[in-house]
Amino acid sequence: MLNVAVLLGRLTADPELRHTPNGVSVTTFTIAVDRSYTPKEQEKQTDFISIVAWRGTAEFCAKYFTRGQLIAVQGSIQTRKYTDKEGSKRTAFEVVADNVHFAEPKRDSGNKSTYTHGADVDMQDNGDFEEIPSDSDLPF
Repeated sequence: MLNVAVLLGRLTADPELRHTPNGVSVTTFTIAVDRSYTPKEQEKQTDFISIVAWRGTAEFCAKYFTRGQLIAVQGSIQTRKYTDKEGSKRTAFEVVADNVHFAEPKRDSGNKSTYTHGADVDMQDNGDFEEIPSDSDLPF
């Protein structure tokens, strides 16, 4: 069986970190994902998809992501059944995130970009690299 979900969307609110009674980190958040097809003479349609992240991924999301930020999520679709306040049986669909990634440069950072785990990387040339000779000069 195959259950893989890959999504790119914007956070509708800041992820808030919580902990289970056993101390496991968890966060839930929603991302707005535009549909790729828009029927003629209709407005763009957007789906709001619930995401749940556990442990280190949850801590990473809560620490580095904020409302409106573009996020890439890779995970699997999970369903769960519950009874609402009126006694009606409901089914919830959500994506359990295995990996999350920044999908746009960090805002207001000048000439810096944000990569894994929020590390700022200066994109200016600081002389640490050297030019690689053409293929004809390589010894192999």
